[in-house]
Amino acid sequence: MEQITKRLMNWASILEPDTRAQAERLSRMPFVHPHVALMPDAHLGKGATVGSVIPTAGAIIPAAVGVDIGCGMIAVRTQWAESDFRDTLGPDGLRYLRERIERAVPLSAGKYNQRVEVSAVPRLVDLELLADAAGFDPAAYAPNWKLQLGTLGSGNHFIEVSVDEEDRVWLFLHSGSRGVGNKIAQHHIRVAQQLAERYFIPLEDPDLAYLVDGTPEFDRYIAELGWAQQFALLNREEMMHRVIAQVELVTGGAVVESERVNCHHNYTTQERHFGKTVWLSRKGAIDASEGTLGLIPGSMGDLSYVVRGRGNRLALNSSPHGAGRNYSRSAARRTFTHEQLREAMAGIEYRDTDAFLDEIPAAYKPIDVVMQDAADLVDVVHTLSQIVNVKGD
Repeated sequence: MEQITKRLMNWASILEPDTRAQAERLSRMPFVHPHVALMPDAHLGKGATVGSVIPTAGAIIPAAVGVDIGCGMIAVRTQWAESDFRDTLGPDGLRYLRERIERAVPLSAGKYNQRVEVSAVPRLVDLELLADAAGFDPAAYAPNWKLQLGTLGSGNHFIEVSVDEEDRVWLFLHSGSRGVGNKIAQHHIRVAQQLAERYFIPLEDPDLAYLVDGTPEFDRYIAELGWAQQFALLNREEMMHRVIAQVELVTGGAVVESERVNCHHNYTTQERHFGKTVWLSRKGAIDASEGTLGLIPGSMGDLSYVVRGRGNRLALNSSPHGAGRNYSRSAARRTFTHEQLREAMAGIEYRDTDAFLDEIPAAYKPIDVVMQDAADLVDVVHTLSQIVNVKGD
């Protein structure tokens, strides 16, 4: 851990100067208490650094949570040993499983369900009741929000089949609150910026605009934020239900779960730190309170980890959420080739297309370095290696 300033603590051994400067601007906001914690995967974000933990008292910065509200991971450990799993699927079974998953879960930005699936109905009922309690209509943001439940998105969102250190097969996926969460976030970021302009509030970055606790704007944001976070969690549950169904179809046997972890890494919650109850925004970070299980995926084609939090107080009981980018998407496309992507994905069943070039492992920080930096934040419970990778364009 490196103390950059009194209000900024850093766990990243790889930290670009512009990322550090952005985090310093964030840490100077007067309502930060007691400091911002930078995780090992920290990299430049919009307004707030991705891989930062931001405790605020009396105010909240909507852009510090970001536009993919509730984004996170879910993983399920099955009863299958890898050799038995492969034998059951047959010589071309991994490709067949990948293609079935790609048909069962809508992939890519703007791709949604054609109809409400039966499995999604109880989750949608829960979300309708929550929206009623929060006093808003999600359809005002996205008329088709119900069709978005159970969809993946694009970018670094993924569905994977992996194998752990004991040769056990895991199902693992990453997604958030989709288009409806994005619209909710953008609305409240604009509201915060409009208030800053109206009241002549000076900001080093417009995306540091904030809402003040006790105002109607703050209360509405918190209510809709909570709804979007629950949407994201149930979105992952619905997709996992469909992935499990496809595994059961191709293997001819029921999946028996021995472990399941579902955790956010873009969200806000109330927690108590250093003697004060604060709004804690984890933007690209997971809850690593003592004993809490979490998920830290590597990049496409790299290792992922199931971890247990160590409850590091200075890190605000948090840890990294992944590898963290070293190259922007456009820079990765300029730098790497389709053949390099193929080499990086050797031995993994995936859709071979240069659409994924910006997700090549070399575009990210080495996950082993991130995990070394996180040694005082989490303990590794399981180490996962991919055998199937599903992504949207």
